[in-house]
Amino acid sequence: MSRILIVDDEPQITRMLRASLVSSGYEVIKAGNGREGLEVFESSKPDLVITDLSMPVMDGLALTEAIRRISRVPIIVLSVRATEGMKIDALDAGADDYVTKPFAMPELLARVRAQLRRQALPPQESTTPEGTLNAGDFELNPEVHRVLVRGVDVRLTPKEFQLLAALLQKPDRILTHRALGRFIWGAAEEGQVEKLRTLVAQLRKKIEHGEHRYIHSEPWVGYRLTPSPENL
Repeated sequence: MSRILIVDDEPQITRMLRASLVSSGYEVIKAGNGREGLEVFESSKPDLVITDLSMPVMDGLALTEAIRRISRVPIIVLSVRATEGMKIDALDAGADDYVTKPFAMPELLARVRAQLRRQALPPQESTTPEGTLNAGDFELNPEVHRVLVRGVDVRLTPKEFQLLAALLQKPDRILTHRALGRFIWGAAEEGQVEKLRTLVAQLRKKIEHGEHRYIHSEPWVGYRLTPSPENL
């Protein structure tokens, strides 16, 4: 049974989350702010963390940074639209996903399942820049610049290849525009959002056909790749 830590200062949200997660078969522990959440995290070793961003004592951004210094456990942040910049900062600091308040529980549960699946991948499916990346329908070999999608060879430009490699290294995670731009264009990433959007559109045309949709846009934030269409 997976153990999930909820960190939120709103009792009503915490109660709703706990009830839904417990009924879905998860063990749930909770904390009312970031500082308490970090203490509970260190003592209970959860398999996944769900944290609000706006909290007293220690906010969700500081909690995310603190957890990332000691663990790679999946972190899902909860955020209202008004904190878009803080949401992006949290993702760049190491959060794996976010859900915007108010949210539908089926969506959150789907994202929890996706993160726990990713965490449970066997070592040979871990992604490394030097070796072949294998995830879901994809196989990418940097040494020979080759991409297979569902066993079919797909020809990509160098920048399309870099974009797919970046997304495959962190499947089922949101990568911000800033992070992707830095990966592809280096120090020249500032102001490249439109250029990135064009590159994503080009890549989609080459790897997505019919019902097979892999790249998902997160408005104003970035992109995520689900290596198997059924992941979310």
